[in-house]
Amino acid sequence: MSKKIEAVIFDWAGTTVDYGCFAPVQAFMEVFCKAGVEPTMAEVREPMGMLKRDHIKTMLGMPRIRTLWIEKYGSEPGEADIDGLYDSFEENLMSILDRFAEPKPYVLETVAKLRERGIKVGSTTGYTDEMMSVVVPKAKEAGYEPDAWFSPNSVGNAGRPYPYMIFKNMEVLGIHSVDNVVKVGDTVSDIKEGKNAGVFTVGVIEGSSELGLTQEEFKGLSEEERRSYVETVTKRFKDAGADAVINNMSELLSVLD
Repeated sequence: MSKKIEAVIFDWAGTTVDYGCFAPVQAFMEVFCKAGVEPTMAEVREPMGMLKRDHIKTMLGMPRIRTLWIEKYGSEPGEADIDGLYDSFEENLMSILDRFAEPKPYVLETVAKLRERGIKVGSTTGYTDEMMSVVVPKAKEAGYEPDAWFSPNSVGNAGRPYPYMIFKNMEVLGIHSVDNVVKVGDTVSDIKEGKNAGVFTVGVIEGSSELGLTQEEFKGLSEEERRSYVETVTKRFKDAGADAVINNMSELLSVLD
C-alpha cells in the first residue's frame, strides 16, 4: 500500500477475539432449535457480522428455514416472531459472552506494533452496546483495548453492511479521509461494510466465522484440507470485494507495508 495509514478498524468476534466466532453461533443454534426449527451451521454463519436482530430476520427469510417455520407454526414468520427469537438469543448470548473474549493469536502483538507506528486502532461490531459491556472489559483484562469502538446502537441500528460505524470511528479518531483507513474483518458482512465506506478492506481467515473451525480443528487438518478451506474462504472474501486476504493477524503489517 502506498497510502499513509492512520487507522485500522477491526471487527471483534472472529477477528480480534473469540477464535472461530463461536459465542453468537452457539446462541443462534440453541434459540432456533428451541423454537423447533433446526438450522444448519452454514445457515447460521451466512449472515454473521450483521446486527443480531437483522441476522435472525435474514435466517427466517432463508427458503429452507422459512418453509420449516411455516410447517411448524402455520404462518409466515413475522416481526413478533423475530422479536421473540431475538429476546431469547440476547438472554442466551449474555449468559456466555464472558467466556468468549480471549484475544486471538497475534492480535496483541500486531496492535502494539500498529501503535508504535502511530496508527490508531478502531473497531466495529455486530454486537449491541449491552453485549459489548461484557466483551470490552474481559478483552481489556486479557490485554486488548482499541482506542474506540462503536456498535450498531450508535448509528440508529444501521449495522453492517452500512458503513456508518466506520465513519463514527473516523470521527472520534480524527481521521480526515477514507484513503487513510483499513478495515479488517472475518465475515462477508465486514468486507461489505468496508467497501461501502470506501476504505481498504482486509479479510482474515484463521479463526474466522467464514472458516468456522476451532483452533484445534484447524491445526488437525491435513495440508490438502487446509489449502481447500483457505481457498474457499479467500474466494468468499474476494467475491465480496476484499482488497487483501490474510491467513492470520501476523500478516497484517506486511499488507500495510
